[in-house]
Amino acid sequence: MNLPNIIPCLWFNNEAEEAVSFYSSLFDNSKVTRILRYGKAGFEFHHKPEGSVMTVEFELNRQKFLALNGGPDFKFNESVSLFVYCESEERINYLYEKLTEGGSVNMPLDKYDWSPKYAWVKDKFGVSWQLDVEEINSPQKIVPSLLFVNEKYAMVKEAINHYTSVFPDSKILMEYPAEDYLLFAQIKLNGYLLNCMSGGKMKHNFDFNEAISLIVNCGTQEEIDYYWNKLTEGGKEIQCGWLQDKFGVSWQVVPAILNELLSDKSKSDKVMNAVFEMKKFNIEKLNSAISE
Repeated sequence: MNLPNIIPCLWFNNEAEEAVSFYSSLFDNSKVTRILRYGKAGFEFHHKPEGSVMTVEFELNRQKFLALNGGPDFKFNESVSLFVYCESEERINYLYEKLTEGGSVNMPLDKYDWSPKYAWVKDKFGVSWQLDVEEINSPQKIVPSLLFVNEKYAMVKEAINHYTSVFPDSKILMEYPAEDYLLFAQIKLNGYLLNCMSGGKMKHNFDFNEAISLIVNCGTQEEIDYYWNKLTEGGKEIQCGWLQDKFGVSWQVVPAILNELLSDKSKSDKVMNAVFEMKKFNIEKLNSAISE
């Protein structure tokens, strides 16, 4: 089995292009790699006019991300944040200033028990960012961070064991305990870093949703079947390759050929119609749709 490519997906209403432009201005080695637009099927399923932007594939610091204009259904919250290892005071000060413009501050830039300089902020689009001055021994400087809250606060250990069992070539890198549960952990899934945190015993008014999901790009139907079956255990199937795992975290299990198929304007509507009839992706049905 080939190692899948994991990519964070950010769900916007109509702001994907604006957000990508803003984020790209903040990080070196950033670029837009592909823009896909809605065809006629876009209005039927998402009430988006034909020709409007559907997805923007982009890179920040050479890391892949996807921005989606999916409508007003989901709002960003602190359950999934982007943790940036800034590695210098100059860098963390710059990002703090830029990301708080039109946004808000959860935890101000200051010294904390776990870091000499740290902040948790929301940008003007509602996306949460954690900023840490410390270095990380990895080219991946932006790490998605899952926050387990309320009745899930003690599930960090279970979650990291589950995720590292699902993805091959994975390992637990660090664990920080608090009382009888893990406060923080970092894992590597096929070389991709993921942080998991506990919100503690205090009550929070948010939980995981589809606003930020993790895309697993698969090369074969066998890989799609494997990740879909593993990640839906105790969770639920949604639609169009989307699922929620047993912790409520959203994933997309997607064939790597999908964007190529959608890029062909003569086939995109047929592909989209086939996509919206599926929960788990079926590559054979996608190929059949475009040959009809």
